[in-house]
Amino acid sequence: MAELKLSESRDLTRIERIGAHSHIRGLGLDSALEPRQVSDGMVGQTAARKAAGVILQMIKEGKIAGRAVLLAGQPGTGKTAIAMGLAKSLGLETPFAMLAGSELFSLEMSKTEALTQAFRKAIGVRIKEETEVIEGEVVEIQIDRPAVAGAASKTGKLTLKSTEMETVYDLGAKMIEALGKEKVQSGDVVAIDKTSGKITKLGRSFSRSRDYDAMGPQTKFVQCPDGELQKRKEVVHCVSLHEIDVINSRTQGFLALFTGDTGEIRAEVREQIDTKVAEWREEGKAEIVPGVLFIDEVHMLDIECFSFLNRALENEMAPILVVATNRGITTIRGTNYKSPHGIPIDLLDRLLIITTQPYTEDEIRKILDIRCQEEDVEMSEDARCLLTKIGVETSLRYAIHLITAASLACLKRKGKIVEMEDINRVYHLFLDVKRSTQYLIEFQSQYINETGDNETGDGDEDDVNTMVS
Repeated sequence: MAELKLSESRDLTRIERIGAHSHIRGLGLDSALEPRQVSDGMVGQTAARKAAGVILQMIKEGKIAGRAVLLAGQPGTGKTAIAMGLAKSLGLETPFAMLAGSELFSLEMSKTEALTQAFRKAIGVRIKEETEVIEGEVVEIQIDRPAVAGAASKTGKLTLKSTEMETVYDLGAKMIEALGKEKVQSGDVVAIDKTSGKITKLGRSFSRSRDYDAMGPQTKFVQCPDGELQKRKEVVHCVSLHEIDVINSRTQGFLALFTGDTGEIRAEVREQIDTKVAEWREEGKAEIVPGVLFIDEVHMLDIECFSFLNRALENEMAPILVVATNRGITTIRGTNYKSPHGIPIDLLDRLLIITTQPYTEDEIRKILDIRCQEEDVEMSEDARCLLTKIGVETSLRYAIHLITAASLACLKRKGKIVEMEDINRVYHLFLDVKRSTQYLIEFQSQYINETGDNETGDGDEDDVNTMVS
């Protein structure tokens, strides 16, 4: 393993869909890290967002690696939204890995291996290397196509120039295909990687700025490269430690990243990779980029996982750990001891704790307005007021769920704007938690309980009433 293999590209097509937090664009902070009331899809929670902004700034300055943050609050108070806003604010350069605590118990690997992989997904490696490139302005492209079908493959010539020289290059079939794919034409400035043959169109030469027929509104103009056509340039690859682990532990190399068959990775492989990365850092060829690992439902982890997190945070290459929970004082999984948030005291002492507060009626209205816009649903003012009232009396999540359902009810009656009757219809079709619990209490005798019969006592009903209240 003298030389590690690296994936050439991470540019995968991302499928965007409307999800619970697809409207989140960032933390909604100004340049002074002060939270705006409504910005980037975020509403309210100003104190929590301001605290998250301080964490964000420390992450960007590299001053918080190996630390941990706890987002604690009631269900539906924006904990996951703040974590997603933090991820969006960090940008693509900083690795962000997300994991639910319950996932660890359904994976076909040990819990500590799953946590190790999650940690290494959140640690980036920025690798620098020099490569030979040919950079110049395209003067002419000549392609000789065979006269008879099935004859020898087509060939051609490419003329490139810089401010000091002009050279003609012979083209093979693959290069001709690459030029066609990039839609390269005379007057374009291109860069060709000599090792891989990859062609990158940098823009259009300023000398062709008057060729109005060959340009559109998105055309980017660049200067004709100076000096020699062939030069050495520094290229930067950004990969995570986990990606390097997978590439070097599977026979199919980087294709294992697409199949998802990562499995357990041997400790020896990771040690060799860490040693090699350390060598690259000493030689100035690479630098470590500590990212963020977000674990939702952290109370679902057991005492073994918490012990692992305690040790992992002391590692010199640990990412920033952000965890979230909606539990109060509860039992630590795997023990008989109770602790705040179901987290052991020794780990809790390492955490910077950010609390979220219940949304006000005005904030619920603003969030529902944003969700209506995100889901492309037109709703009347009266319907929005009714939906806000439902959100206050039940929960914000329930009110958000009714938006699309009410839109479908509106389409069924061939309407264009969701009215109060549509909200009322879906409100009676789909129960919220409180009404569902009341229904269970009312018809409790007809359900099978834990003992296997359908008889219940008054004590059970009192417990349920306590839970609802």
